[in-house]
Amino acid sequence: QVQLVESGGGLVQAGGSLRLSCAASGRTFSSYAMAWFRQAPGKEREFVAAIDWSGRSTYYADSVKERFTISRDNAKNTVYLEMISLTPEETAIYYCASGTGGKYGHSWSSVDNYYYWGQGTQVTVSS
Repeated sequence: QVQLVESGGGLVQAGGSLRLSCAASGRTFSSYAMAWFRQAPGKEREFVAAIDWSGRSTYYADSVKERFTISRDNAKNTVYLEMISLTPEETAIYYCASGTGGKYGHSWSSVDNYYYWGQGTQVTVSS
């Protein structure tokens, strides 16, 4: 069992930056891939970025490549999402998730491959 708690969201101007954190409890944190998803009002939850258990492999949605960086610190049971050059269209609730994305041939980006979810943190980008 893994419990996830996101933090670091807030209000930022267009072009600004934020760093999200997701703290995990549970001894199996380092066994799982971790991912960030986001959901804007009235839209489906969409994949943002993922990282394998070791931190050596990462995968990004095309829309955030070169701007977002996912990383993890297994010693601290924490995964991070560094975001730069944010746009108002990226206003959403950002969720971290834990699962088997990228493993056993599982898609990195499918919500179905992530079994534990945090409550989310709001990111608002003003124009």
